[in-house]
Amino acid sequence: MLPNQQFSLTSEQQSLLDHADRFAREQLYSLAAKMDTEEWWPERIMRQMGELGFLGVTVSPDYGGAGMDLLSAGLILQGFARWNHAIALSWVAHDNLCANNLYRNASAYLCDKYLPKLCSGEYIGALGLTEPGAGSDALGSMRTTAHREGNHYFLNGSKIFITNGPVADVLLVYAKTDMSRGTKGISAFVVEPSFPGFQVAQKLVKMGFRGSQTAELVFDNCKVPAENLIGNENEGHKVLMSGLDFERAILSPMLLGICERALELSVDYAKTREQFGKTIASFQMIQSKLADIYVWVESMRALSYQVLAEAVQVEKGEGGRGRIHTQSAASIMFTANTTNRVLNEMVQIHGGGGYIWESEANRLFRVNKLLEIGAGTTEVRKMIISNALLR
Repeated sequence: MLPNQQFSLTSEQQSLLDHADRFAREQLYSLAAKMDTEEWWPERIMRQMGELGFLGVTVSPDYGGAGMDLLSAGLILQGFARWNHAIALSWVAHDNLCANNLYRNASAYLCDKYLPKLCSGEYIGALGLTEPGAGSDALGSMRTTAHREGNHYFLNGSKIFITNGPVADVLLVYAKTDMSRGTKGISAFVVEPSFPGFQVAQKLVKMGFRGSQTAELVFDNCKVPAENLIGNENEGHKVLMSGLDFERAILSPMLLGICERALELSVDYAKTREQFGKTIASFQMIQSKLADIYVWVESMRALSYQVLAEAVQVEKGEGGRGRIHTQSAASIMFTANTTNRVLNEMVQIHGGGGYIWESEANRLFRVNKLLEIGAGTTEVRKMIISNALLR
């Protein structure tokens, strides 16, 4: 491993990153190839991470969590992503999109019911937002509805591209409870797969992050207890927008971890691959590529840590506006775009070997587009940033 120079981390934060890195290297790395080749999910992995305290990172110990902050969660994600980015993606969907969202927004009843098992890994969490006809305009184009009858809501519609969808035990799902109010008529619910009317319609096969399970979900008069409403009816947009900024902020260190590994692979390959009677590391063009990758990675690190540190200071319910809204969009936009550059140069350094499906370089390369699309596209991030500048 190249020496870390994470000047902004305290000794405790560095120890946490090292701990996550060591666990991922020793326990998760050996699973990566099989997960990618077979789109296989190791079913006990969440329980194992729960036993080691890697789940419920931002959740209070009262519910079985670790009681740490968002920066700490980002460091764990960074360490995981270096060695198994598919598990890293599933981890962040579970721990941030589902568990942290519930902790910040749900009633004491829902927290008591679901968070302990999410923190232990007995339950796997997911978030259901995107729909077949609603991508970048996820709120305005939402067609999934919920109407109340007595002590239950009935959900109708579908969600697609849902990380952890095929394996989730707890899903945070958004639906419109008042179509006439547009984006202000959305509510959030906790849904269990055992609820009548819920179905995993299909497991989706992806280009990258293949071991992380992804699905289309269908709700056909899905019967949800009224007490599983998160917050107030028609205020789900507040839950969504506050959580989205934290999602964008925490995804950046995942890309940082992937690119750290790409740099390490590139350096190792350049030092061992021989052409024209010498290692390719002696060629100035290869040296230039390595220098570029190093600078890109260090820039990703600086912005990722800065924005995560700022996100830690954001009070409950304050996401979705202000500086953190702009900064989180900038962080994920920069790291996603830069990841493309890093991984492209990594494959170029590896040559034909990097183009072979089974190689680790190829496995990393196939992650390059997802985060330019997920959590709001690059184009949407630019709109957020430019609107803030021009306001």
